[in-house]
Amino acid sequence: MTTKKPTSTQEEAQIHSEVLISDFKALMADAEDLIKATAIHDDGPLGAIRSKALETLNSAKESLSSVEGTVTEKAKVVAERTDEFVHRNPWEAIGVAAGIGLLVGLFIRRR
Repeated sequence: MTTKKPTSTQEEAQIHSEVLISDFKALMADAEDLIKATAIHDDGPLGAIRSKALETLNSAKESLSSVEGTVTEKAKVVAERTDEFVHRNPWEAIGVAAGIGLLVGLFIRRR
């Protein structure tokens, strides 16, 4: 049984999804700190907004925990498929990359 060595594309996809999840977790932590800092203003309209924000934040945390694994797995699958395509069709991959580079160059030149 041979194990497949992770390619740079797979590693990059994994890193990008981990960074995205980490940034979202940091955003949620900051929002939670902000909500806790407003705890002294618990009455009136600010209290209602605060409780609604806490509910939304808790819902987002639950969603993140359920989606985190799925996003990571999908990123791995996409990276593996891209790697397989490039290995099976190297000249097509070079042509696609050149075409994208040409389009980007044309768009940059027009600015």
